[in-house]
Amino acid sequence: MLKHRGFPGRMPGTDFQFTIRRANVKEGPTKIIRRERFKDRKYADRMADQAFMAALWSCFGEDVFERGNLDAGRLSWLIGREVVPAEDPFDPASYEALLRIDVARAQAAFPQVFAPDAPAFDWGDDEDDPA
Repeated sequence: MLKHRGFPGRMPGTDFQFTIRRANVKEGPTKIIRRERFKDRKYADRMADQAFMAALWSCFGEDVFERGNLDAGRLSWLIGREVVPAEDPFDPASYEALLRIDVARAQAAFPQVFAPDAPAFDWGDDEDDPA
């Protein structure tokens, strides 16, 4: 499993996880599924989606990236919309699955992340990240 060095382990000040520490050897990777984002989602959940998209954008931009240690639960909120498979066939239960950001859809969903005057997001010190 590829570990994305420099990618924040979680949203600062919260328990919203962005990465996992180790591969699930016994049961295999958690499958990425498309989760519906309803309009009445909590503010904190929407901010976690925004922070995760900001992290994806700052780390990968328009490049194709491997799922690696990115959290399947957090990816599931974006998959099929702002994050799309970059390979065919796509295996949603693989750490080696290739993904990419659909920039047009991501800009529409998270305009504050892509705004020209968007402040640099302060990821803080993530003491959970065993560099």
